[in-house]
Amino acid sequence: MATLKKIDDYRWMVPKGYKPGMRAPGIIYTKESMLKEIEKDQCIDQVANAATLPGIVKASLAMPDIHYGYGLPIGGVVATNISQEGVITPGGVGFDINCGVRLLRTNLTLEDLESRLEELIDTLFATVPTGVGSRGPLKIKGGQYKEVLRKGAAWAVEQGYGWSDDLDNTESRGSIPGADPSLVSSKAQERGKDQLGTLGSGNHFLEVQVVEQVFNERLASVMGLEQGQITVMIHSGSRGFGHQVCTDFLKVMERALQRYQIQVPDRQLACAPYNSQEGQNYLAAMACAANYAWANRQCLAHWTRQAFSKVFGKSPQALGMRQVYDVAHNIVKIEEHTVNGERLRLAVHRKGATRAFPPGHPELPPHYRETGQPVIIPGDMGRASYVLAGTLKAMEETFGSTCHGAGRLLSRQAAKRALRGKSIQEEIDKYGIYARASSKATLVEEMPMAYKDVDDVVEVVHKAGIAKLVVKLRPLGVIKG
Repeated sequence: MATLKKIDDYRWMVPKGYKPGMRAPGIIYTKESMLKEIEKDQCIDQVANAATLPGIVKASLAMPDIHYGYGLPIGGVVATNISQEGVITPGGVGFDINCGVRLLRTNLTLEDLESRLEELIDTLFATVPTGVGSRGPLKIKGGQYKEVLRKGAAWAVEQGYGWSDDLDNTESRGSIPGADPSLVSSKAQERGKDQLGTLGSGNHFLEVQVVEQVFNERLASVMGLEQGQITVMIHSGSRGFGHQVCTDFLKVMERALQRYQIQVPDRQLACAPYNSQEGQNYLAAMACAANYAWANRQCLAHWTRQAFSKVFGKSPQALGMRQVYDVAHNIVKIEEHTVNGERLRLAVHRKGATRAFPPGHPELPPHYRETGQPVIIPGDMGRASYVLAGTLKAMEETFGSTCHGAGRLLSRQAAKRALRGKSIQEEIDKYGIYARASSKATLVEEMPMAYKDVDDVVEVVHKAGIAKLVVKLRPLGVIKG
């Protein structure tokens, strides 16, 4: 903490002199009581490392859910000026490209669910493929595969997996233009061909929740949320496909460091200029993985609606299973932002960070233009999740970004050690939720004690003004890989 400069109660500066070669300071959004844990895993060093990237503007940013990651810390945001020497770095996106969160609302209440919760969770577990290397019911190949990679969620809707207004309530309408399947390796395509429509493992989940508290009735009403309502949150990404795309391009970027004579303090931040062939090729391949992830969550939402329909004997339409929003939190986007009074085109890397665009932003669907973008923040499987809204202050300070979740407190191995000799079921029962998982190890690694308290994380972003509280969601049941 002696190396950090306190800006205010919720922002701390990593000075430019913290490490040689820093082109900008670092700014960490947190509160003093959370700093001790942040200092433990070297993520402050990663914030400083990111500040050495060519073309960085304003600052290397970190959200309160920050923890150690590959290259950029998870919870990190870095924007580079692509009209100058700005670079693109896969380490600023991560391996699970477009890991993100989708929220569905229903017209069910807690009373409707109380006697049928276990049946519902069991049905979801039987319907939605989960686990490491899980395979889904979709078999895509050839030209159809390319259409998935180019169109994203729209491909799934065209095939009958969802509704057209799902796209209206998805960031970027569920696809990034410029995807080029020819730049994706055969190994990546092989890894992804049977995984579309699967949840995966690790921190991915599908959770049934209840709206426990409403902070802003006007914003909640626009989002279709109200006290006592049942919601469903889906957290997944691009599966093995995106992981392989990242792996492939990390090798490309390591060679690019020498070719373009770029110096970085950590080779996990290997990068290339935006205007280089390497930079453009990564963006086109990353777009394929991002689109795959949106198609994946679209299919998962469809399986979810089917499971609810089976349990309650009504159509998804009759159950009111409309989509609130879908957000990405491992991605780089080319966006326009104002920096020091100048309008710039930037490559905004968000790694474990969520867009939080303000009211009036042209990328928002018309029905959210007055409220700002819905921001979906999952917690752990025993405590709360939140829905917030984007703000003008986020646009001014953080390139329209905020946190993405609670953030890990313990590594997976540390969580296993902490729970050694304890009954996992008893630990789960403490939180009053019903959980199904394809692996007991996953439950151990994902226990609430392994995560920061999401209440603290959300308090920081709300009081710092980079997202506005709308509702709190309490978990009732969850399925995991």
